[in-house]
Amino acid sequence: MNTAPVFFISHGAPSFALEPGLLGPRLTALGEQLSNVPAVLVVSPHWQTRDVRVMTTAAPETVHDFGGFAPALYDLQYPAAGHPQYAALAGRLLAEAGFAGGTDTRRGLDHGAWVPMRHLLPRADVPVFQVSIPQALDAAGALRLGRALAPLRERGVIIVGSGSMTHNLYEFRQSSAKAAEYAIEFTRWIRQAVLSRDLERLVNYRQLAPHALRAHPTEEHFLPLLVALGARAESEPALVLDAGVANGVLSMESYAWGLTDDQINTAALAKEFS
Repeated sequence: MNTAPVFFISHGAPSFALEPGLLGPRLTALGEQLSNVPAVLVVSPHWQTRDVRVMTTAAPETVHDFGGFAPALYDLQYPAAGHPQYAALAGRLLAEAGFAGGTDTRRGLDHGAWVPMRHLLPRADVPVFQVSIPQALDAAGALRLGRALAPLRERGVIIVGSGSMTHNLYEFRQSSAKAAEYAIEFTRWIRQAVLSRDLERLVNYRQLAPHALRAHPTEEHFLPLLVALGARAESEPALVLDAGVANGVLSMESYAWGLTDDQINTAALAKEFS
């Protein structure tokens, strides 16, 4: 079995489920090139726990964990099965790496999981399970968490860090034609660090990146990028999925590692911000 790819997907607002923008079609094009995938593991900021937890639910419900959006969003379902066996393996790998935690047999798929998965694998025919973010996790710990989960890739399990390249909801605008300059500058800095594989800078982004505290008043939506970076192999180059800025301040920039040449040729390559 080929080594499965790793993704960092900016899932933006819940409305991304109905408003695919630039990123949705690119994810769908990539998803159509994926085959023989036994399961997808998603790390989402919308499941935080004291210690790490692994979702072992066999048939997870679609959780609508948001408010104030269009009624049509609450009717959407993503009826993917779970995968208790791979989830149990993920739990063992995390324990071996020193992460205290356990399992959750009732957890459903939060919108940080099912919203991007609706674009990547819209038929919901691949099992999906989640691993939580421990509340005390920092950037270095997120990198370690990704490294602990990386062996699942050898079994064909896709690892998805679902977060947001920028996430300042104090400045969120329901509709905006103009992207905030700070979001663009932060995204450019992160992209350069990702492409140059500078993990030290990325771990210390809050001290080094321009506008870091404005782009991320809290860290939970950035940590899934570090999880994905930990799960990727050092030799794997990043494919940039440049998807602009939604709602004025939510950069939708996303990345993929471990793709084949055919998959890369299918994806729209990165374009510099104008």
